Amino acid sequence: MQKTLLVINGQTAIGKTELALAIATHYQTEIISTDSRQFYKEMKIGTAKPSPEELSVVKHHFINSQSIHHLYSAGAFEKEALNCLEDLFLKHDIVIAIGGSGLYIKALCEGLDKVPDADLYFRKQLIAQYEARGIEPLQNMLREMDPERWLSIDQQNPQRLMRAIEIAHQNVTMVHSKKPRPFRILKLGLIMDRNELYQRINERVENMMQEGLLEEAKSLFPFRELNALKTVGYNEIFEFLEGKITLEKAVELIKQHTRNYAKRQLTWFKKDKEIHWFEAASRKEILIWLTKEMSKPN
Repeated sequence: MQKTLLVINGQTAIGKTELALAIATHYQTEIISTDSRQFYKEMKIGTAKPSPEELSVVKHHFINSQSIHHLYSAGAFEKEALNCLEDLFLKHDIVIAIGGSGLYIKALCEGLDKVPDADLYFRKQLIAQYEARGIEPLQNMLREMDPERWLSIDQQNPQRLMRAIEIAHQNVTMVHSKKPRPFRILKLGLIMDRNELYQRINERVENMMQEGLLEEAKSLFPFRELNALKTVGYNEIFEFLEGKITLEKAVELIKQHTRNYAKRQLTWFKKDKEIHWFEAASRKEILIWLTKEMSKPN
């Protein structure tokens, strides 16, 4: 049987973890996380990682694998994940990849284009602009220069915004060619009524606060300038801790920014014509489809 990587795509809070656990249990296999926020061991509550109970049911790879003090790129993930898959395919015919980080999924499935070296003078200009005027001008600039990249990027992360602007500024035309992979790739995507998904997002944020997100953010506050921490759920709490907004406003913004992120995720995934889409609740239909795909000849 041909070795198969099953990639489960979907927006945050849509139920990817529950589905992945069900499929992994059915096939007695393991899971690779492509969620770039869940790599970091210090960020436990605000990244909606699988629970300790869920992690004990099925072995997961790349969750809690990095420290916020270590820069970790999609390119480094691609190399390590492929090595991990090579080992896993010695034991399993199918392995599951799960996550909402489109760039890291792309790195695993297709590889990444080589990007140009940084223009240090232009970078200094961007940094000066950010320090003087904040993040909004960077967001507006990237939206105008590279609308497609704007949809996929963490729009609250100034470092990533500046790097994307640099690449667009250099006006580099790159033709993307998929790198061959020695395994079959199946992609499924989960969809859900928007109002239901937004309700799930709001409830998740409330649960995070009850579980101690404020206390976690307080412990990470001294490191708030690190790249890994410039993300939804932490940015907003840090603003509260700096006295810029109320805690109620911070929670409201986390919900809003997470919903915005979910919109961008869907836009990114919808561009991939290889994804087979299913209603998030149709687990039986998904398993039937997967069984048929797995039985097809190489």
